[in-house]
Amino acid sequence: MGAILNPLYNLVSGVIIFFHKLLTPIFGADSGVTWSLSIVGLVILIRIILIPLFVKQIKSQRALTALQPQMKAIQTKYKDDRQKQSEEIMKLYKTHKTNPLASCFPILAQAPIFFALFTVLNGIAAKTDAGVSAPIARGFLKGDYLDSAAQATFFGAKISQSFLGSPDTTVKIVTVILIFIMSATTFTTQRQLMVKGMPKMDSSNNMMLQQQKIMLYLFPVIFAISGVNFPVGVLIYWSTTNFWTWGQQFYVIKRNPTPGSPAYEELERKRSHKDKEKNRDASGTVLNPENPEVGQNNQEDDVKGQRKQPKKKKKR
Repeated sequence: MGAILNPLYNLVSGVIIFFHKLLTPIFGADSGVTWSLSIVGLVILIRIILIPLFVKQIKSQRALTALQPQMKAIQTKYKDDRQKQSEEIMKLYKTHKTNPLASCFPILAQAPIFFALFTVLNGIAAKTDAGVSAPIARGFLKGDYLDSAAQATFFGAKISQSFLGSPDTTVKIVTVILIFIMSATTFTTQRQLMVKGMPKMDSSNNMMLQQQKIMLYLFPVIFAISGVNFPVGVLIYWSTTNFWTWGQQFYVIKRNPTPGSPAYEELERKRSHKDKEKNRDASGTVLNPENPEVGQNNQEDDVKGQRKQPKKKKKR
């Protein structure tokens, strides 16, 4: 087991030390800001690496959206045979090479990193190499780095301590705030997707919509319950990655929304309005889209639509 986990411990501790060295000249080696931002740096690096997975997630979600009419037909055809219904829907997924669990890929991909960071921070709480498990002791976070990280604080709470693992009131307050932020950002990110990023669809017997609703309420509850066991550093990591996910999703929904979604309709309205504005001259007259130089309400046209002849200039 150690042969599998050791590289993860080394990777996580190595990345944190790398950012720590970059930030030390600015904030100092023992500063809690340095260690906290080093964890944020780990998040940013991991999320950049995971961008291809995020793109795959978006494509899979849109493919599932396109399959909704066919899925609805299967559900109607085999409404009395749940097993056959499931078999046909799985065949449909296989034929179109999509996966309903694709929305979980970024979270699942981060799970090993999350576990490694959790274990490393728990090791930091031991304060000495002797008290740290063997895999972490062989990593980069030991010696002076271990002593420094063990004393590093985030708003007065040590980054290696958790709500249940510390009697310190400051640690409990900071962890509660971070748990709330972590759960709230999870909820708002999922709600943003459902409200703006998904096409309008019939909610009755819709598997995709039901899955999204489960994720909307289940994940925040899971984070809220399990968060009391997470060290402050892990809560910083997860809150930061949630903010990243929210921003990344906001950008995609705004710039490249799913066809048929409220965000897509809003973008189409803005484009239509922009096109109309382009076809107006300085006086506000609507121009002919085929020939912008000719106004639809040209003041030189008379009421009957006949164009006035140009007047000849008098010779002097």
